[in-house]
Amino acid sequence: MQQGTLMRKVKSKSWKKQRYFKLQDDCMTIWYQSKRTGKIESAFSISDVETVREGHQSEVLQSLAEEFPPERCFTIVFYGRRGNLDLIAGTEEEAQCWIQGLRQLIELPLPRPFPLTCVLVSCTWIRDWFQKADKNKDGRMNFKEVQRLLKMMNVDMNEDHALRLFQAADKSESGTLEGEEFVLFYKALTEREEVQSLFQEFSEDGKKLTLLELVDFLRQEQLEEEGTEELAMELIDKYEPSETARARHVLSADGFLMYLCSPEGSIFNPQHRALWQDMSQPLCHYFISSSHNTYLIEDQIRGQSSIEGYIRALKRGCRCLEVDCWDGPNGEPIVYHGHTFTSKIPFREVVSTLGKYAFQVGHWLPSPEVGAEQGEEVALLHPTILLLPAGTVQCPEEERGAQHLRVLTSLSPTPQELRHKILLKGKKIGRLEDMLDGPGDEAPDVSDDDNGPEAEEERRRMKVSSLGWGLVGRPFSALQKDRESLAQALSDCVVYCKNVSFRGFQEARSHSRPSEISSLSEAKARKLIRDAGNEFVRHNAWQLTRIYPSGMRTDSSNYSPQEMWNAGCQIVALNFQTAGLEMDLCDGLFSQNGHCGYVLKPPFMRDEGTLFNPSDPSTWQGPGPVTLTIQVISGQQLPKVANSKDGAIIDPLVRVEIHGVPADQARQETKYIENNGEPAVRGPAVPVPALSPTNAFSPLTGFNPHWDETLQFQLHVPELALIRFVVEDYDKTSRNDFVGQFTLAFANIKPGYRHIHLLSKDGTSIPPSSLFVHIRITE
Repeated sequence: MQQGTLMRKVKSKSWKKQRYFKLQDDCMTIWYQSKRTGKIESAFSISDVETVREGHQSEVLQSLAEEFPPERCFTIVFYGRRGNLDLIAGTEEEAQCWIQGLRQLIELPLPRPFPLTCVLVSCTWIRDWFQKADKNKDGRMNFKEVQRLLKMMNVDMNEDHALRLFQAADKSESGTLEGEEFVLFYKALTEREEVQSLFQEFSEDGKKLTLLELVDFLRQEQLEEEGTEELAMELIDKYEPSETARARHVLSADGFLMYLCSPEGSIFNPQHRALWQDMSQPLCHYFISSSHNTYLIEDQIRGQSSIEGYIRALKRGCRCLEVDCWDGPNGEPIVYHGHTFTSKIPFREVVSTLGKYAFQVGHWLPSPEVGAEQGEEVALLHPTILLLPAGTVQCPEEERGAQHLRVLTSLSPTPQELRHKILLKGKKIGRLEDMLDGPGDEAPDVSDDDNGPEAEEERRRMKVSSLGWGLVGRPFSALQKDRESLAQALSDCVVYCKNVSFRGFQEARSHSRPSEISSLSEAKARKLIRDAGNEFVRHNAWQLTRIYPSGMRTDSSNYSPQEMWNAGCQIVALNFQTAGLEMDLCDGLFSQNGHCGYVLKPPFMRDEGTLFNPSDPSTWQGPGPVTLTIQVISGQQLPKVANSKDGAIIDPLVRVEIHGVPADQARQETKYIENNGEPAVRGPAVPVPALSPTNAFSPLTGFNPHWDETLQFQLHVPELALIRFVVEDYDKTSRNDFVGQFTLAFANIKPGYRHIHLLSKDGTSIPPSSLFVHIRITE
């Protein structure tokens, strides 16, 4: 790999170009160049690679199956929304060299990873590393050698910022650092004055925190209430680098910094990362992570359909997927956005992919929905059941008893009961109880969802809505024949999620069942929220509702999911391929509870007699508004904006957004820091009240800015609030550039001094970038 290999980079059946791939000496970077021009096209880090797939495991490589054997083909899969890299090696041996080599590099155990700001600053320790890296023993290192050393030490760094500090530490201006110069460089790289000041505030001698001093800090500032002494001991054992200090049960300044940068020092409650909510409630009591037109990874008209859409959504925790089936060659159904120019993929591949990835993230049921043309229903049924793992939820003969019937018709099933199951949703012949008791004398009706404006939209897009492997969409010509042509075998697979048309809340209460589900367009849902908010919340307390994007969103843009969650809508389908605010909110809500894709709704949204109306503050019951106070202290190693000029330094500001009920929607922002470190006025677009005196700004660059500003918010319904932290590069003449963000539910916030580890626009981590804040919550 380090010698380099000539391979074909493949984008389509006709686009196959030879490229020279080479693993760099640091064993962390791969670059490739054109064979013809010799120009380096691109480079990527091993840390960007999620996995390597062997053989024909992409649509492109499958289309070349007759030309190239699978033994020579492999796919490099990156984190986030970055496109995969399909490669064809010259020989099977070369392919295996890269496949196995990449897998070993990905899985290579690294030293205990701490962000840049959390590494030891012991002079002796630094000198020892310097001597290890000084191969020729001349006592000097240039910048490239220093970079290599920092990677050996597992130190994250921003290259531009490190170069500036390197030049500042190079007192002799020789282009190299000697031992003592390197110590100065390293300390400048890791220095955190605001953390040191906090440490000294609780340390009597300014050198260490005793066990009791650490307990005082945890109680007074971090508001840890129970087991603080045990917690303090755990933190010392886990994060104190000095064996002597650990033996004395004290925490050094280095250990204190490591704790603050750790998961225990994060703004996100680490206990809520795991499965922490009750999973034995009916399905309608949960918000469920849901995608729209999952197979599309681009726009809705000409975009590419790909199994990657399903893989990415499932790995993101999505539990409700969408499949549109149409007639294909040789009687084999295909999946694509009907009546558009989107590309097509075989239905069988989609089912196989779902079977493989459905339960990789969690054990809780996924719910793909499938639209199918008339005449294909029975053909679709068998491959679906055969290829999916763990089994499809059906009604076996042994379960068709009165007790089972009471469970099904009184409440919808729970996620706990349906673990490792895949739920099918669609139209159904008759009622669920008819199927359980056996057919009666009269021919049962077929469920009807073909009326109303939302059904018209569904017809145009050929969708079947909802939570399950909904296996029943129809083309226009077949709509009138559904009652006669729906296959009994297909109908029997629809157990818990019978699709029904929504004709009003009174009609639903009188004739619908908890095992049924309705789909509404975003416009229809907004009208119901506006005209009958409380009735909508009550309806969603006992029956599932799915919301889907407007057909006008051909660019795969998204609507705000927050307004739908405010009304208790469980299945709010979004275009997962489109990054932005809406997907940040989705990721923020579902990043908790073991990332299982299910979040329990607040108690007042699970009560069928609730008075709650998201638009009417007089209906809100509770002790009163909660005050959220956020002191934005500093930023660490903020990345440069994409496509910025060499040497450019960002002018960062922090905006805090509250997303919740209309009365809680708010946003405030700090001043921006000019790259010369001087104070700057706020941008005119978003007025932010000065809630506290502004401290003097530290003369630091935009990579390590200090704001020391306090923002304050009143939350009337904190149970529904999401908090979004956004860092932007201020621009006087145009729209600010995005730098990073982090979003979480209010319920997951830990008070005290906390780090916020920023995410990219794609939702992937961008270490070592973070914000340092202080959080207070008061009633």
